[in-house]
Amino acid sequence: MTKALVLNATFEPLSVVSCRRALVLVWRDRATVVEERGEVWHSADHTFVVPSVVRLNYYVKAPFRRSVPLTRRAVFGRDENLCQYCGATAESLDHVVPRSRGGAHTWDNVVACCRRCNIKKGNRLPTEAGIVLLRSPRSPWRFGWIYTSSGYRVDPAWQPYLAYSA
Repeated sequence: MTKALVLNATFEPLSVVSCRRALVLVWRDRATVVEERGEVWHSADHTFVVPSVVRLNYYVKAPFRRSVPLTRRAVFGRDENLCQYCGATAESLDHVVPRSRGGAHTWDNVVACCRRCNIKKGNRLPTEAGIVLLRSPRSPWRFGWIYTSSGYRVDPAWQPYLAYSA
């Protein structure tokens, strides 16, 4: 099912919900459509434009900082579903410093990886296996929690509301 971004009255991202839930918020005058998806849904009496981004009509006090759990979906989202060694489509996770060699299961040590590179690297450091990281792993940015809510891809219409800020 397609998703919609919900913004606070101050245009700060609050959550990711199904398009159906976003449409109900708009229909009940609790939110306003900011970006449309380009789809139209029909009922017996009405025609609805499907929202991609909605803004609440009232302010909701949100937690100051959200922590992003280290999950497979979040790592794939951060790494754009690409192997961080060769750039192919990622299929698994890899610890840059293997856990058997003291590597931690943290954002700074886990990357998305294709099966071929994961097998090639094995229980070695990337330099020992003769491969190089395309990007150093890092903790996700401020709105990284959106990856865990929306899946691997973020709708391009959301980008103006997700300005990169740490």
